[in-house]
Amino acid sequence: TRLLAGHARKHGPTAGHPCLANLAQGTLCNILNDQEIKPHKVRYYLERRDPEFKQKMVEVLCVYREVKLIKEAAATAKQAPSDAVAIISYDEKPGIQAIATTAPDLPPVPGRYATFARDHEYKRHGTVSLLAGIDLLTGQVHALVKDRHRSREFIEFLKLIDAAYPAHTAIKLILDNHSAHISKETKAWLADQPIGRFEFTFTPKHGSWLNLVEGFFSKLARSVLRHIRVASKQELKDRIMAAMDEFNRQPVVHTWSYRLDQAA
Repeated sequence: TRLLAGHARKHGPTAGHPCLANLAQGTLCNILNDQEIKPHKVRYYLERRDPEFKQKMVEVLCVYREVKLIKEAAATAKQAPSDAVAIISYDEKPGIQAIATTAPDLPPVPGRYATFARDHEYKRHGTVSLLAGIDLLTGQVHALVKDRHRSREFIEFLKLIDAAYPAHTAIKLILDNHSAHISKETKAWLADQPIGRFEFTFTPKHGSWLNLVEGFFSKLARSVLRHIRVASKQELKDRIMAAMDEFNRQPVVHTWSYRLDQAA
């Protein structure tokens, strides 16, 4: 505030504010406090640079609305949702590090150490990418763990879910505009599939919060990946897939709460 007060005294009068010529630092502090202004702090925001942001957001919310209607119809009929459609929230989680310890972890010692102790040094074995989608009607998780996440890996995921559903099921995916999702290779593979088999609904740019699978990734990071140490990349892949199997033993049907009328 000292520098700000000096700046105001120097430039205020020439800017048309002669009363600032004798501005005291204490007065400036009182003004800022009264107005709850903190110019020494910076809060970041994300500019919406997609001119079609709202339209794409509504399209995603319409898919979530469809999920809700299917669930309500199934509940009324007291039966499982129809297999005529599968709606999957999909994304990749790249850069999962395979990190190994260089010394043994030390267990807690009553009365001395309350937590596990781990040496600061570690060894990197590289990274892996998780390609995962959640069936929003059943809670089933479909997943692959690969070294990379290019078009060929995405197509491999599409083949995985293609084999998981009956031939008459329309598979709808909510996903972002990653280059692998809209590449020539991906489009060529989709063109060879039966008409109506796959339908993509893209989230707007900087709209990853609209994709329900992001919440699943957050849960995975907290419950599985946090503090994980492995001896190799293969061990990391195996443990991630074991976690997917565990999630699928008791699948959680995720519910979206952001409504269409809130997008107006």
